[in-house]
Amino acid sequence: MFLENGKVRLHYEVSGSGEPLIMLHGSGEDISIFEMALPLLEEHFTVYRIDSRCHGESTRKAPLHYELIADDVYRFIVLLELDKPIVYGFSDGGIAALMLAFTHPDSIRAIAVSGANTNPKALKFLYRIGYSKLSIFTYDAKSRMIATEPHITKEQLGKIKVPSLIMAGEKDMIKKEDTEFIASSIPTSRLLLLPGESHSSYIVGTDKIAHILIENLTGDNSLI
Repeated sequence: MFLENGKVRLHYEVSGSGEPLIMLHGSGEDISIFEMALPLLEEHFTVYRIDSRCHGESTRKAPLHYELIADDVYRFIVLLELDKPIVYGFSDGGIAALMLAFTHPDSIRAIAVSGANTNPKALKFLYRIGYSKLSIFTYDAKSRMIATEPHITKEQLGKIKVPSLIMAGEKDMIKKEDTEFIASSIPTSRLLLLPGESHSSYIVGTDKIAHILIENLTGDNSLI
């Protein structure tokens, strides 16, 4: 399916039944990274998987900034008249979910975020250097965005009032202290630091993220 939002054409897929859940992938990826998690999630949620701008089957030639990805998600919610969906974001998608939560808090019910960072210096040194070199020598817009953005402040995070599940792997490319900073700055957050996991090992090619989301967003242990 496709949705014209006035800025770009977004490709998305819908499946399952229940409360709406939007899934946002990371840099250089598309909706297919959630294939393994989808069967479990469909039992609890109506799942909306979106290809971000410049990714997958969405518009490939467009300005690329985290604020624009977040705005695309907001327009998606409005145009499809979704009733306060939960928004899950991985990596770049997690950054967009944070931005959506402090710019349009009334549009969503909750967020869940994996491997997001508040600024480029929150990337561990080798990753930060690697993306910086890629952005300079290849002129790659995705690498440039990672190397120079975001710049999220404690004040902005403090504006997030919806329940927020903040996650990172023990071996994540994001510094642990930044993940802890995000969680501690959001009054309604729950922090999960996942033992043995890397940036993407519990998301790509596995159903682990489905189990985590179901456990923390439904039932007796629900954050919501």
